[in-house]
Amino acid sequence: MSRPYNFSAGPAMLPEPVLKRAQEEMLDWHGSGMCVAEMSHRGKEFLSIAQQAEADLRELLAVPDNYRVLFLQGGASLQFAMAPMNLLGDAKQADYLNTGSWSKKAIAEAKRFATVNVAASTEQDGTFTRAPAQAELSLSADAAYLHYTPNETIQGVEFPYVPETDKPLVADMSSTILSRPIDVSKFGIIYAGAQKNIGPAGLTLVIVRDDLIGSPIAGTPAMLDYKTHADAESMYNTPPTYAWYLAGLVFQWLKDLGGLAGMAEINQRKAGKLYAAIDGSDFYANPVQPDCRSWMNVPFTLADAKLDADFLAGAKDAYLLTLKGHRSVGGMRASIYNAMPEAGVDALIDFMAEFERTRG
Repeated sequence: MSRPYNFSAGPAMLPEPVLKRAQEEMLDWHGSGMCVAEMSHRGKEFLSIAQQAEADLRELLAVPDNYRVLFLQGGASLQFAMAPMNLLGDAKQADYLNTGSWSKKAIAEAKRFATVNVAASTEQDGTFTRAPAQAELSLSADAAYLHYTPNETIQGVEFPYVPETDKPLVADMSSTILSRPIDVSKFGIIYAGAQKNIGPAGLTLVIVRDDLIGSPIAGTPAMLDYKTHADAESMYNTPPTYAWYLAGLVFQWLKDLGGLAGMAEINQRKAGKLYAAIDGSDFYANPVQPDCRSWMNVPFTLADAKLDADFLAGAKDAYLLTLKGHRSVGGMRASIYNAMPEAGVDALIDFMAEFERTRG
């Protein structure tokens, strides 16, 4: 094995072919004599990189023509503010679904700008183990939009459906974008931090419908107005050029694999194997309702938490890295994004079985 398997929730591992290509092009991109990180973002070399990346992303996601693709900065956390600032208009209220740590952060930020109607919450005793059903949603008639987090990275809770609403639907897809095909036309805004399935930290993707651009709330700074970035083709200021370039290589890698339908099959198979290993054991457990389990982030606990440190040490010796669960949840968490090869999941399952045999 040339490299360890990194199960980090983000920044996450990148596809090895992408890293190797970036290595080959590091000192001289296509005969330009420059590393991409040295290029002017307005030069013809980088403009060709940016345009190809957007074209490939549009092809992968089948983005309709009436949507703009923005390559921004600030992570999903900045979008927690940009979404309400750009969508509220004259409205005073927005609907939010509370299904985990990241939706709670989005709700807290939105409360700076609007009255937030929590249209559904699945929190029980400070924990989350499922997504609400459509019938549980209590949507308000005068909300400007509905916001939700399709996949909660920390709790490993994933929506098995796209919520229905007659308002613009806003989704934080940071940990699930590009893991499978989606119908972009169902959404008003999709945003995603790059550091899980897209590329390195520092880049944020925003896919926004044309009619939702151009009417921010009063006082919105230029840098937080989607129109600013749409009009400037994401180059109002210097963008994160190297992260954009690497994201473009990831898009090409996905296309070479056959696109998102093929990626979905691989991801479903990886997650299915790992959940089967957990469910087939009395030593490991996953708390999430089976139909709401994440394909991307698989939390699990050991029967005896006193063995956690030994499990992590043994996993590291087996070249299985970054399996410690989030501090707010504990236990373990295996993040198995697109770049995690199936062999990595198989290696983890083998280690888990051996650890249970010797220490269970």
